[in-house]
Amino acid sequence: MAATRIRQPIERNIAMELVRVTEAAALSAARYMGMGNKELVDQAAVDAMRFTLGSVPMDGTVVIGEGEKDEAPMLYIGERIGDGSAPEVDIAVDPIDGTTLLSKGLPGAIAAVALSPRGTMIVPRETAYMNKIAVGREARDAVDLDASVEDNLKNIAEALGRRVQEVTVVVLDRPRHDQLLADIREAGARVKLITDGDVAAGIQAALPESGVDVLMGIGGTPEGVLTAAAIRCIGGAIQGKAWPRNDAEREAAEAAGLDLDRVYNTEDLVGGEDVFFSATGASSGELLNGVKVLGGGAETYSLVMRSRSGTIRWIDSQHDFTRLDKIRFEG
Repeated sequence: MAATRIRQPIERNIAMELVRVTEAAALSAARYMGMGNKELVDQAAVDAMRFTLGSVPMDGTVVIGEGEKDEAPMLYIGERIGDGSAPEVDIAVDPIDGTTLLSKGLPGAIAAVALSPRGTMIVPRETAYMNKIAVGREARDAVDLDASVEDNLKNIAEALGRRVQEVTVVVLDRPRHDQLLADIREAGARVKLITDGDVAAGIQAALPESGVDVLMGIGGTPEGVLTAAAIRCIGGAIQGKAWPRNDAEREAAEAAGLDLDRVYNTEDLVGGEDVFFSATGASSGELLNGVKVLGGGAETYSLVMRSRSGTIRWIDSQHDFTRLDKIRFEG
């Protein structure tokens, strides 16, 4: 049975508390930037994010995390987090979106977390990937995941008041996208390839004047839900459809009752009247600057949003490592 949607708004702006969570994850992970160890990067971010989330006044359940309980000691799916007080919320976390990027010292890694009322994040977990299309506010009614690439691009261009040749599509650079790239180029649109990090790319597609107009292609299902949370705050639209990687995953998904033809829209993935999102740059990219290490401290750059008010904040912060470590290890 599907989870009951809860429409009651949350009374305080938790977004301003979530930024401490993503800052902590980015700061901890960035200490291992370029060392070539993605597991170390991820563990540092998970530890810091879990510690900070634990102090937030809320009764949270992790619906997108590091995996099942037997795979992840912290931030596992189903873990209860926060101090146990109201409100009751769903939480989606990506301690570092782009662990490979950060471990190699490449740009574009971010720490991200989203929150919505309990029972409002719907995650088709039976498939690890989904086919997605994401756009900003002006083109939110112009996309249809079941339509052709050419038709989508024509409709997006019309909604934006441009020619197709003036539309930029961001796509993950993967062999599975060879046909998609051919179709985009045949339609005449511009292509921006990325190696990792489609949460940041989806957010850019929704933000005005970002230089990116649409995200297309197959990426992680959890990342799709996080992107939907951000788009709920910005305005715009994302659509996604489960994408089984092989026959075994397809059969398992069908056996579990997943409708592989269903197209999930933004509100399907993240419902409720009040959605919160925070991201902090770990390594500098086009969406956010990364952690800037200074003598005895660092600067961070974050994007914090709330759907109910539509407020988007860009937050620059300075941190003192000596004081932060004392709070963490002695607090």
